[in-house]
Amino acid sequence: MTDLPQSVLWLGAGLVLMLLEIAAPGVFLMWLGLAALGTGLVVQVVAPGFALQVVVFAVFAAVSITIGLRVRAPRRAAHLNTPDSGLVGREAVALEFHGRTGRVRVGDSDWSARLASGTETPAPQAMLRVVGVDGTTLVVGAA
Repeated sequence: MTDLPQSVLWLGAGLVLMLLEIAAPGVFLMWLGLAALGTGLVVQVVAPGFALQVVVFAVFAAVSITIGLRVRAPRRAAHLNTPDSGLVGREAVALEFHGRTGRVRVGDSDWSARLASGTETPAPQAMLRVVGVDGTTLVVGAA
């Protein structure tokens, strides 16, 4: 039996890793498979020694994993799923206030509320604007 060229071994290893990625998805083996394929191509063209082949593979693996992590990184909206994302800026109707605290209605929900600094105590049914959220308490100011 004849020995296989080293480039074929690297290319085969790359293909096996890519197939394993299909069988056990996690988008990690794919990047190592691409590094092995790249190493196989370099070995086919240049034919370096085994130590240099390992260095080439390590460089390709580092580069491909870095690219993979950047591609895979989730894109987050600035205020996605934060308590204030859907409330700040909305209009609120004053229900009752005693001093600086009270209750307001935003849409079809009643909320505990606190007046923003510089806001006078509103009369019932006065229009206010939500300027912030503190836990489950809305901070409201003049509309």
